[in-house]
Amino acid sequence: MTTKQHDNQNNIISKQMKLDRFITRPVLSTVISILVVILGVLGLVSLPIEQYPNMAPPTIMVRASYTGANSETVLNSVLAPLEEQINGVEGMTYMTSAATNSGSASITVYFKQGMDPDMCQVNVQNRVSQASALLPAEVTKAGVTVMKRQSSTVILFGLTADDDRYDDEFLTNYANINVVPAIKRVNGVGECQCFSQKDYTMRLWIDPVKMKSYGLIPSDLTGVLAQQNIEAAPGSVGETSDNQYEYAFRYKGRLKSPEEFGDMIIKSTQDGQTIRVKDVARVEMGALSYSVESQNNGKPSVTMMVTQTAGSNATEIATDIKELLKDQEATMPPGIHFDIMQDVTEFLFASIEDLIKTLCEAFILVFIVVYIFLQDWRSTLIPLIAVPVSLIGTFFFLYIFGFSLNLLTLAALVLAIAIVVDDAIVVVEAVHAKLDLGYKSARTASIDAMNEISGAIISITLVMASVFIPVSFMGGTSGAFYREFGITMAISIIISAVNALTLSPALCAILLKPKDEEGKTRKMSFVDRFHTSFNTAYGKVLDKYTKGVRRIVERPVIAIASVIVGIALLVVLMSTTKTGLVPDEDTGTVFCTVSTPPGTSMKKTNEVMDQVDRMLATNPAIASRMRITGYNFIAGQGSNQGTFIIKLKSFEERQKEEGPLKYIGVHNLGSTMVLGMIYKQTAAIKGAQILAFQPPMVQGFSATNGMTFSMQDRTGGDVNKFYEVTQKFLGELNKRPEISNAMTSYNTKYPQYKIDVDVAKCKQSGIDPSSVLSTMQGYYGGMYASNFNSYGKLYRVYIQAAPKDRADVKSLDNIFVRTSAGEMAPIKEYVNLSRVYGPQEIDRFNLFTSINVNASAAEGYSTGDAINAMSEVAKASLPAGYTYEFSGLTRTEQESSNSTAIVFALCLLFVYLILSAQYESYILPLSVILSIPFGLAGAFLFTNMFGKNNDIYMQIALIMLMGLLAKNAILIVQFALERRRTGMAISWSAVLGASARLRPILMTSLAMIIGLLPLLMPWGVGYNGNMTLGAAAVGGMLIGMLCQIMIVPALFYVFQTLQEKVKAIEFEGDSANVDSEIRQYTNPYVADALHEQRDKNTK
Repeated sequence: MTTKQHDNQNNIISKQMKLDRFITRPVLSTVISILVVILGVLGLVSLPIEQYPNMAPPTIMVRASYTGANSETVLNSVLAPLEEQINGVEGMTYMTSAATNSGSASITVYFKQGMDPDMCQVNVQNRVSQASALLPAEVTKAGVTVMKRQSSTVILFGLTADDDRYDDEFLTNYANINVVPAIKRVNGVGECQCFSQKDYTMRLWIDPVKMKSYGLIPSDLTGVLAQQNIEAAPGSVGETSDNQYEYAFRYKGRLKSPEEFGDMIIKSTQDGQTIRVKDVARVEMGALSYSVESQNNGKPSVTMMVTQTAGSNATEIATDIKELLKDQEATMPPGIHFDIMQDVTEFLFASIEDLIKTLCEAFILVFIVVYIFLQDWRSTLIPLIAVPVSLIGTFFFLYIFGFSLNLLTLAALVLAIAIVVDDAIVVVEAVHAKLDLGYKSARTASIDAMNEISGAIISITLVMASVFIPVSFMGGTSGAFYREFGITMAISIIISAVNALTLSPALCAILLKPKDEEGKTRKMSFVDRFHTSFNTAYGKVLDKYTKGVRRIVERPVIAIASVIVGIALLVVLMSTTKTGLVPDEDTGTVFCTVSTPPGTSMKKTNEVMDQVDRMLATNPAIASRMRITGYNFIAGQGSNQGTFIIKLKSFEERQKEEGPLKYIGVHNLGSTMVLGMIYKQTAAIKGAQILAFQPPMVQGFSATNGMTFSMQDRTGGDVNKFYEVTQKFLGELNKRPEISNAMTSYNTKYPQYKIDVDVAKCKQSGIDPSSVLSTMQGYYGGMYASNFNSYGKLYRVYIQAAPKDRADVKSLDNIFVRTSAGEMAPIKEYVNLSRVYGPQEIDRFNLFTSINVNASAAEGYSTGDAINAMSEVAKASLPAGYTYEFSGLTRTEQESSNSTAIVFALCLLFVYLILSAQYESYILPLSVILSIPFGLAGAFLFTNMFGKNNDIYMQIALIMLMGLLAKNAILIVQFALERRRTGMAISWSAVLGASARLRPILMTSLAMIIGLLPLLMPWGVGYNGNMTLGAAAVGGMLIGMLCQIMIVPALFYVFQTLQEKVKAIEFEGDSANVDSEIRQYTNPYVADALHEQRDKNTK
């Protein structure tokens, strides 16, 4: 990265010697630019497009399931051995795990940013296989899967039936057989997950009463399946013999249909009676799990979620998938269709479109400003050509560095317009100044002007690029953000400098005309009148400005005092602005989760879901609502959980329907309003916890927008006690003003029955205690007994009692076990049930039991404040042995917050060092550095005025401001120094240097401020980020420029005086004609005014 820039810098320096060549060979100059543009277009075509740079750390998920086990069992038999082995795998930062009452276990291992996800997966897989000997046989049979968790969802879509002809079981299997495999083959898709678990499963619903009458227990059936439902390889006959034919033997193989399974013989008695499976069980093609069901707008539906692999192009994937779904729809049975619920690229495209519109607006506004100042179309053309060349050329380098087109790189380009125009303006302005002096040929004017300003252009470029380079070395999450932004800016600035040294002067030599002396008498058109009045006005302003600057230069105390005030202001504003990572945008999708009280059945939960659904149906901003009962994005699976995925109408549609209020930033159909409406409406629903939230802006960390942390119990004590400690802690937290709504979905109040097996009684009857439990499992938990093939896929065979035979505890009366004597004894004799309460799932964080908590910072406070508040509360109220740790985005935010300050300091230091080198002085650059705080304070001021946060966007604007403000100050100091070298008094050289540079400074700053105004509009897609950027950049530039033009000359006076005490200055020949010197840098109109003033003063 840096080497490339060093090369560029060397090139530029060597070019300076031969700059005349570019002016005398215009074709060469244009060819360079055309090449840059062509490369840029090639880069642009092949750049991947995404929302934000990929910055979620690699994550590996390990999943296993232990049918019928409760969370304690899963924790002890599955999670403990696995975690023990996985812990400490190379590069891991932390891991979390969960065990649920439905028997599922999952472990998530998080790795350092920048690790190779494939290597991480292999390392975890190796650790898992070491642990597999310690796992229960049931678990290894069902398989332990290790997969990369892909961070970013590209598309969420549903397969929906138009009416009740199809149920979700049919839809799930249609999707799994036809849709999912096709989607997985799309290039760049990491995973396509179906939220329904109703895969076809051969269900043997056994009847306990019939089983008892035949003297059978569930394990007899598993034995029968193991003997009769098999694939075999009996061989062939006639091999290597003289016979004419060879015949292969073929066994019928695994059974296929419910009838075949029903006809399996369990046993044959002596008297010729056979007992078949269908005598004791009802066999049907059922579903794997009945714990989750989903609907879309009240119709049966199945949700599928597609995630992308790292480094793939989200937009390409989305387009390919939509194509594929279209093709699929053609062959689908009538009455089902696809609905897209969340398409990341929708927001992406809409916001990119908006940014491109902003680019164009900025472009046009900048040129209006330039035209007003330069006053002829020919000069305006030169910056007009320079800007697209730099912007388009940047894409090529983005492609080489492996970046993507995302909201940040595009925002960088909008800001870059302002900076890029700058270089071109400096060139055109300098050539104009020469022509005003009466040069007769545009070419000699260009050559002379370039000899003078090429040094300034190079130093400006180095300073600008050096501001952005330290940024790209930041680690962590925010580092990924800054890197793309900073390097995009640096590249476009370097290209624009190359442009200013080659193409712009060549164009000046061709396009600009020397001033015509005779033509002054022609008739004044309207435009001329406008220009004349503008010039007169500008002349007056300049006159007043010069007087004002003189006053300040004569009283440098004012300048020094204001610098101190400026710095103080900056510190105060910095500490009061709210901080964040990225602003929340309206992405067009909203999530809503519902939790009913612990232990509520699916049917009851569905009734609550119906109520919520009816309320959502009345909301004007909502296009469709996908509901999933039995699963919650935050709390996970459970019969008392539910989720809605709500798709809002398209951005255009909502923009049209919103009233005129949207122009002041009140969006009555925006996602925040929708969230508010959901809360208002659902407040009436009693006995359910309902949360509505936006999907997180940064993919791949957690499902919600807010802080996530885990309470840890290091004592290894009782879960109930831990829950009480946590609740108390949360209560304390919620009392703090910084924190709003700290809550956990964890609950230890799920009703359960505890089973005790009476071992003594078992031994008397000659029964193994384990067979009592396996009989319970066979009837209640369900046993995965065997497999069968169908539709070219492998499905499972399950044995379980029919739902009506396990409706409540009374059903235990019908369950019998077989004693060693072959008698059937009621299971009630051997087990005692007691009612207890326990958790639905048990979570762990880094090998300790944990409880996951979501919280959000209150209005007006930053995440940083909330984190500090938490540590204070923890010190005061957490007992020993209990701690908390952050997870997800909050963890990365916490790690990155301290590095931001360091980066800013580095940026300033770099600017300072480069300037010191250039001015050959450690003192003088202070006059540039000390003028920067004003602008930064201005940025904070405006950000606060617009009510925005100090987030990534704001910090990006600040870094850019450092460069731009330094540039303005450099121009003033540079010119003042040149005056000083001709022997003018320090105070005079300060005043005249400043007044000579006023025009280009006003021009570039106004161009930038006006160019960025479109960013401040409170509507459009992704407007929060844009407004933050715009407010900070415009505010900083406006206030910074106004303060600088007054204060820098005074600072120059102070520091140059100091510098000359250290080392006296050598004048460039004292006979230099000061008069022509002054005249050369100013508008002739103003020069006379200055002369008069100087004469007055010298008298």
